[in-house]
Order: sequence, then structure tokens, then C-alpha cells
Amino acid sequence: MNPRFLLFAFSILLLSARLYASKLLGFGDSEALYASYALHPAPAFLDHPGLVGIFARTIGNGQAPTPATAHFVTALMATLFPWLVYIAARTTGASRDGAYAGALAVAVTPEIAVGLFAMTPDLLLALAWIFTLGLAARAVTEKPSSAIAAASFIAAGLVAGVGATAKVSGLLLLLALAWTYASKSARAHAKTPWPWAGLAIGCIAFAPVVLFEARAPSPPGAWPMLRHRFIDTQAGSGSWLGHIGAVVGGQLIYLSPLLAVVAVVVLLDLIRHRNDDAIAALLFRTTALPLVVLIPLCLWSKASEPHWLAPPLLALALHFARRYEAAEDEVPSTAKSGKVVKAGPSWLHRFRRAPRWATGTIGLAVAITAAAHAWVLLPGFNHLLLPAGQKMSDPKYDISNELYGWDNAIIAVRGIVNEESARGEIVVVGPHWVICAQLHAALGPGVRVGCATPIRDDFDTWEPRTRWQHADKVLFVTDNRFDVPSQTILPDFAVAGHSRVTVLRDRRIARTFVLSLLESRARS
Repeated sequence: MNPRFLLFAFSILLLSARLYASKLLGFGDSEALYASYALHPAPAFLDHPGLVGIFARTIGNGQAPTPATAHFVTALMATLFPWLVYIAARTTGASRDGAYAGALAVAVTPEIAVGLFAMTPDLLLALAWIFTLGLAARAVTEKPSSAIAAASFIAAGLVAGVGATAKVSGLLLLLALAWTYASKSARAHAKTPWPWAGLAIGCIAFAPVVLFEARAPSPPGAWPMLRHRFIDTQAGSGSWLGHIGAVVGGQLIYLSPLLAVVAVVVLLDLIRHRNDDAIAALLFRTTALPLVVLIPLCLWSKASEPHWLAPPLLALALHFARRYEAAEDEVPSTAKSGKVVKAGPSWLHRFRRAPRWATGTIGLAVAITAAAHAWVLLPGFNHLLLPAGQKMSDPKYDISNELYGWDNAIIAVRGIVNEESARGEIVVVGPHWVICAQLHAALGPGVRVGCATPIRDDFDTWEPRTRWQHADKVLFVTDNRFDVPSQTILPDFAVAGHSRVTVLRDRRIARTFVLSLLESRARS
């Protein structure tokens, strides 16, 4: 197995699939929310800090980007990511073959191969995380107080801080760096100001988020993101045992079963060698500390998702690359002679010497990735796997349907808005943020979009309910995921008209949008 050839081949195939998808797919619902962030620049929102909004606004030339533009950019960035892993692995001292093997393991992981295509904070955090690991590895291996060490420490802290403005979990990387710099392996560097200066700069980069959260006006009041993430969205959380299966099962799917086993083997090997040198200490600490925080959080939170654990696992790819060509473990002797004792092959090396295992691991991961792409991109693929009439044709169950059909719905919505706005004010309202975000990202700042999500969301700041509930007219937009009558949400409005937009996939109804024009009874 030639990891270099496989990485090149897989990158080309995956880039081709991604570029094809960029011309075909609309935004996922979460992507649409992040695109909406571009219309309301702020250091933080209820779900995440504001970096993804800055990113969306940048590629959208000051507005929300189109799905095609966003996905073209993310396709390039996602394809580049495994090559950044290669560069980081080389920085840690891995051989060329080892670096290619580590990068290949990352590239074929379904969580990376499929998930990084989307315009999300996770893509930005992944890039910041791997850059930080590479920079910190370079710093701790350079001569203390050298110009390269100083620049690398400062850059590592800055990039880690910027990463935290994509997702708050990036702060765990800053803490792991501090733990590394305070360890015996980096004692010489800790006596210089540069590691600490880098961490201070990283904290300064994150400071606008803290200040914005602390000064948030009421409602919602101070620390709205923390309250939203840890209180408002956590109904039903706390059942630790009930979430174990979801956490473990999620990793088996997102990593693929065999790669998940390999990850455990590499983690055990990293634990065993955590004190070998400064880089091993760095990789161990940037894996262990985040996992110690994130695993209990995932077990507690009903709203947790498997990809929360992904960033700390990137260090495992670098450790795997470093250990790829080692013939056997070398354990320093306790004897005064300082000789090295040959301990024999570890689990990791046994895996390395089992080509069938390697082929099967990569093959299964690629197969899962291919199936995910086929499910979304090939008409009728899901119906090959499921009997006719199964509910997977319902968008409540087949979430890939959210990527199709919004173009036609937006055309219909825009037509009604243009016609009715000539006669007075009109607000577009949806029953949940997943509908509202798609509408807001596509319609832009010229159309008011309100939202009736059962709990408070960002739309309550952008278009407060007290405003759209007193509008002259409301265009209520929903689809067949939400069985919510418009008059339940707007009892003071009368229905003036209905229209439907039906979306077909493989000649089957995938989605039905219902557009209800409502008029205020008080003003009729």
C-alpha cells in the first residue's frame, strides 16, 4: 500500500465529487444559519462565536454567500486539510511515508471526507487546530529564545485563540498548550517569555467574544450563548448512561468502525509514549485535556453531537505518522549505562505489519464516505436500500432532503413578498429556525424574517417577535417537517391565501412547502 499515491488519488476523487456537489446542493439548515450570521456581524451568536459569520461575509462580498460560492470555497479548503496534516506531521519529525499515512487516515475518515464540505465552525476550528499543533511542535523543538521558537510560540497562541472564535471548544486547545509549556518537556522554553506571550495573544483574540457576551443587553441579558448552550437547549440532559450508546455509536459511524479501533490503539500508544520527548508531550496533552472535558459533556448533554470529539483526535494522526515506520518500541533503560531496551512490537506496530488490516480499514472508511455521497447526490439511491413507502422519503427522516428544493420555494416567497410589499409592510415568518435561516440567507437584508422557534433564537434579536406579531401582513412559510398551523402561532391574523411548492427527487415527493398569506385582523 502506497499512502502517497492513495492520498493523491483520494484527494482528486473527493475534490471532483465536492465540486459537483457545490453546483447541485443548497445549504444545509445549519449552514443557512451561519450564512445568516453574515447579515448581522457580531462577535458571538447564541450557538457559536462569530468567526463563521466573518468567513461567510467575506466569501459573500459583504452579504450572505450563495450555496454554490460557499461550497466551492469549502470544497477547496476541505481537500487541502489532509495535506495540512501531512505538513504538520513532517513538522513533528514524521518520515515522508509516515506523514502521508497519517494524512491518508484523516482524509478517508467519513467525518472529515463528508463533514468538512459544509460551511461550518467545525471546518474553521479544524484548520486552526492543525495549524496550532504544527506551530507548537516547531516551537518546542527549536532552541529556546531563538527567533523561530519565539515566532512559532506567538503564532501558535494566536491561531489557537482565533480557532476559539469559531467554536468555544477551541479554548481547550489554549489550555492544553499552557499545560504543555508548564511540563518538564518544555521547561527550557517556559523560562522564556514567548510561550506565555503567545497564549496571552490568543486570549486577546478571544476577548471580543467575552466582552460581547458579558455586555449583552436584556433580553436576553449577559452571557446569552452560555445560557443558550447549557440551559435553554438542554431539556432532557443528565442521563449519562442513556447517552453512552449515542456517543460510542456516533464515533463508530463518524470515524468508521475499524478506524475507531485504530484510534483507540494509537491513543493507548500515545499514552505509553507521552513522556518520550517534547512533541509526544504536546500531542498527549492536546488530546487528553480536551477529551477529559468533552467526553463527560457529550455524555451529559442531550444536544451533543459526535463531531464534538473530533478536534482532539487530530493529534492521534500526527502520533500515528511519527510512529509509522518504527520497528519496535524503545524504552529507555533505568540502568546507569543509559542503554535502550528493545521491548518488542506494540499493538500499533502489529497493525502496521498487517496489510490486510490496513486495506480493510481504509476500504471500509472509503465505502462509508462513498455511500454518504451517493445518498445525497445520486437520485433514488436511498430507495435502493429501503422498501417503497418507507418514511425515509419524508424530510423528517431523510435529512438530505433539506439540501434540495429551496430555490423554487424562495422564488415563490420572493414573488409574494414583492407583490404584497407594494401594498404595505410584510414580514416572512417560519415555525422554526431551520426554516427561518434558509429564508433569511436567501432573501437577504431587504426582507424582514421573523421566527417562532419554541425557545429563544438569534432571530429574536434580529427581528423580535413583538415586532412581527404586530405587522400588517405575514407570509408564514413551513414545510412538511412541521405540523404547526399558522393560526396557532399568529391567532390575531386571518388567512388571506395559500400556495404550495412541491419538490420532487427521483420522481417522488420529497418536500412540500406551504406558504400562507396572513392579514392582521386589527388592521383589516
